[in-house]
Amino acid sequence: MEFLLVQALSGLASAASLFLVASGLSIIFGVTRIVNFAHGAFYMLGAYVAYTLTTRFAGPFGFWGAIVAAAIIVALLGALMEMVLLRRIYQAPELFQLLATFGVTLMVQDLVVVIWGPEDLLGPRAPGFTGAISLFGRMVPTYDLFMMTLGPVVLGILWLLFHKTRWGVLVRAATQDREMVAALGVNQKWLFTGVFALGVFLAALGGALQIPRTTVTHAMDLSIIVEVFVVVVIGGLGSVFGAFVAAIIVAELNAFGILILPQISLITVFLVMAVVLVVRPWGLFGKPESAPRAAAGLTIRPWRPFTQVERAGVALVVVAVAALPFFLGNYALTVGAEILIYVLFAASLHFMMTVGGLASFGHAAYFGLGAYGAAFLVKYMGAPMEAALIVGPLLGLAGAVLFGWFCVRLSGVYFAMLTLAFAQIAWSIAFQWVDVTGGDNGLLGIWPATWASRPAGFFWLALGIAVVGVGVLRMLVFSPFGYGLRAVRDSALRSEAIGLNRQRMQWAAFIVAGTFAGLAGALFAFLKGSVFPDYMAIPTSVDGLVMVLLGGVETVSGAVVGAVLYKALAIWLMSQTDLSKLVLGGVIVVIVLAFPKGVVGFIEDLRHRWPRKGNGATVGATKAEAA
Repeated sequence: MEFLLVQALSGLASAASLFLVASGLSIIFGVTRIVNFAHGAFYMLGAYVAYTLTTRFAGPFGFWGAIVAAAIIVALLGALMEMVLLRRIYQAPELFQLLATFGVTLMVQDLVVVIWGPEDLLGPRAPGFTGAISLFGRMVPTYDLFMMTLGPVVLGILWLLFHKTRWGVLVRAATQDREMVAALGVNQKWLFTGVFALGVFLAALGGALQIPRTTVTHAMDLSIIVEVFVVVVIGGLGSVFGAFVAAIIVAELNAFGILILPQISLITVFLVMAVVLVVRPWGLFGKPESAPRAAAGLTIRPWRPFTQVERAGVALVVVAVAALPFFLGNYALTVGAEILIYVLFAASLHFMMTVGGLASFGHAAYFGLGAYGAAFLVKYMGAPMEAALIVGPLLGLAGAVLFGWFCVRLSGVYFAMLTLAFAQIAWSIAFQWVDVTGGDNGLLGIWPATWASRPAGFFWLALGIAVVGVGVLRMLVFSPFGYGLRAVRDSALRSEAIGLNRQRMQWAAFIVAGTFAGLAGALFAFLKGSVFPDYMAIPTSVDGLVMVLLGGVETVSGAVVGAVLYKALAIWLMSQTDLSKLVLGGVIVVIVLAFPKGVVGFIEDLRHRWPRKGNGATVGATKAEAA
């Protein structure tokens, strides 16, 4: 019993740091509606800056002064990012803000390695809290007791800030109705900047306070951001008190999960998150979202199928790509096959996002399930590659059927977060079910058939599957099913009035997207010759989102262009420089600023603004549309 009590205290100490970071993210989202993927990067920067100040400038600042100074410095950097980057794209589709913060995260990951080196850093102990005291017959670090006290203190300060100050009242009002606050004459720009800086300050303070407890590493950002997302969703996006309660729940689950249910310790937190979202979609203390804008903020120009000239152009491009094995070497063909696989993966996500209006943060789950499905058939049943490519993706389909049934009952960011929860559950099972999946050692020896074992043969196989897959998805866009999906995306009430069931149709779209993602994953397993849990991890899901957004979420075929650009650039940069994330992140930020509708969306806008001369009807239509 004494051991359990001490373990509970340790969980409360971790909850305090988790609450600091999660409350900052919750505040930022509540006002600005930004899902700030860079929040973990600011947490990491807080730890690194605090390490430097406490080890090199402890004299003038003192340890505690250095901790606060580090949080302030990082908060100023966050405010600068909001003014220079996010302020320019508030009017863009909301997911582009996620893309921009992801680009910043990539840049920070390389910058901390350049500035502080790749080695883990050990900070100093906190003065006055270096020892331990005996509680229930066991020693408890005094710093843990300090952290346990800090959490409620910060919660109280935030409550006073938001309830007893004019600025806090404006922030709470903006959380409820941003448009009304703007109508009252409040300067939203500086309000948003102040809120963003406060959220970043809390994240950086949480990171800075970790240096006496753990080492400072360049992987801190991704390790914390997942748990922070879980906390804010369980507590309710925009609710500080909800973040406090949820942080305690998550921290205690982590503390006791490894003791009570070690086989599923990684799953428990995400199971709780999934259950909360299914039972109470807006979290324990959150409030229902206002009616979402159509298609997550999209204003999509009416689509049309390809003309005969465009079909001929696409056919010529496919023939030209098919001829590449006669001119390229084996390495280039292997890279080309990987790009083609990601084209199909991105196209499947694009179909669900654009036509169905469903932005998934966990699409990698079905990519990974398809890969494992193919690997199981080869490894445990001795099936040939051809059979594995047909049957293996059915595991991705099964996952989409199960997870999608729950997910389509939600909308907006809550839908996205539930897809993330299910993806993490799938990843956790793959990581911990070592007897079947191999755990982090993976499943090896998943090789293609003899006829596809050469890079040229596999390239043609990947090209054929990608072309057919993308073609089928495009046909679905312009089928009656696709038109129905667009109807329920744009107006659920009107579509239901004419007999279209929103949940049923979006569930079908979810299943279609998951199946094609599973097919891409199965093909990827044979390209790499192995399968690992990381195939369904968050970075893979984010890669898919980046591809879709770079190409243009308001277009029909933008995912193809986005996947080619992003994957080719990422692979090339990795071969050219050790700072590939820094450059790639910078390129993503520039593209977001220059092409807020994606590359293909930008090109289509140019076509509509500058029609061919002599076509009076087109010119007139364009002027009317602009008006």
